[in-house]
Amino acid sequence: MARKNARAVNGILLLDKPLEVSSNGILQRVRWLYQAQKAGHTGALDPLASGLLPVCFGEATKFSQFLLDTDKTYLVTACFGIRTSTSDSEGEVISQRPVSFTDAGLEQALKSLRGDILQVPTMFSALKHQGQPLYKYARQGITIEREARPISIFRFELLNRAGNFADFIVHCSKGTYIRTLIDDLGELLGCGGHVSKLHRTQVGPFTAEQMVSPTQLDALAEQCHGSADFSALDALLLPLDAGIVTMPALQLSTEQQHQLQHGQNCSVVMTDTDAIRLLGPGDVFIGIGRVQQGVLSSRRLLNTSALQKPAAEINAL
Repeated sequence: MARKNARAVNGILLLDKPLEVSSNGILQRVRWLYQAQKAGHTGALDPLASGLLPVCFGEATKFSQFLLDTDKTYLVTACFGIRTSTSDSEGEVISQRPVSFTDAGLEQALKSLRGDILQVPTMFSALKHQGQPLYKYARQGITIEREARPISIFRFELLNRAGNFADFIVHCSKGTYIRTLIDDLGELLGCGGHVSKLHRTQVGPFTAEQMVSPTQLDALAEQCHGSADFSALDALLLPLDAGIVTMPALQLSTEQQHQLQHGQNCSVVMTDTDAIRLLGPGDVFIGIGRVQQGVLSSRRLLNTSALQKPAAEINAL
């Protein structure tokens, strides 16, 4: 439900999520700072995880699924010798074993977990079973049978190792559970292991260098709320299509744009594609479409009222 006197904010904020706060908790705080009508995040981070959390405002929420489906990169610290019920430091210790693997043995184990693999999702995940997230069953001591899911690990490399702790960089596809990956690594090494620290550094085209901290937002918001001028906060927002810039684009004529915005399909000369970025006259982003057998249809379009405003106004007021 939109807040009274909330603003029609549209764009993407790249937030540096702090530790010990939920993704939804920090989202609601940021939404309040912006006094925004509508906001959502693209892929939750656990309270014990930090780093890049794209926050979509207004019309940008229509395209958040495409960020959820993109690849991601993490810096992860593993603690070997201790396996926990949640595969992170919050869980109960379920086994302790000596750590005796060599660097060569570690590299061999890492190699076996790279590429296209199958992963069984952790019970401590938000995946649903009969309408309830798995973690609710797990907290009751109930284990649900889970099917292994295909994922891709593009990069899984050791950065440094000190005693029973090791830092890794992981570049992976959507649907990858880093806690499960580290748990699997620990089992391959024969000693067990869990995640002691996790930091996300990349989501699709977005990188850590672009992040804004809550402290920065708080300082700007104090000025903005006092003057009712939100331009300093709005200047931090990226364009609505910033998360899908690598998607192929199709330039539309005025007539084609009019047809799509009135619920009609139109003919185009191009190969079939399930997702294509649609640009109206003047290279103005209007949404995402699909092409099948020479027919272009819309998947998600920006609303007409937002399109009637200049881009500067969309991100300002």
